[in-house]
Amino acid sequence: MKLISVPKLCVNCKKCERICPKNAIWVIYKVPIFCLHCDPKNAPCLNICPSDAIKSINDAIVIDRDKCIGCGSCVNVCPVGAIFLDERGLAEKCDLCIDFEEPLCVKVCPTGCLRENFSDEDDIPKND
Repeated sequence: MKLISVPKLCVNCKKCERICPKNAIWVIYKVPIFCLHCDPKNAPCLNICPSDAIKSINDAIVIDRDKCIGCGSCVNVCPVGAIFLDERGLAEKCDLCIDFEEPLCVKVCPTGCLRENFSDEDDIPKND
C-alpha cells in the first residue's frame, strides 16, 4: 500500500498534520509532504542505514527505533525530506500507521487529497 496526494484537492486544513502520531506529514502551500515508501531495493534510507534499523514491512518502510543510532544518514539521503531526528535524536518518519487499520491522515482528510494507492492511474485526477 502506498500513500498518494492530489494537491489540487488540498484545502490546507492541516487535519493530516494534527492527527499524525509521528508528526511525519507537513502541508506546504497545499502540498502534503510525506514519506513515499520507496521500493525497498531502491530506498536510499534503507540502503544507507549502518545499524540495519530501517526495514520494509508490508510495503511500508519503517524504522526500528531500538536499533536506530541517530546518525542522521537516512535524513540526509531521503529524496523528499520526509525523515527527521526527533527530540531524542532518533530517526522518525511516516510508517503508514502500521498499527492502525488505515493511515489516519487518509481517514481524516475531508477532500480525499490524501489517499491509499490507486490500482489504475486513470483514477487519479489530472492537473488542469
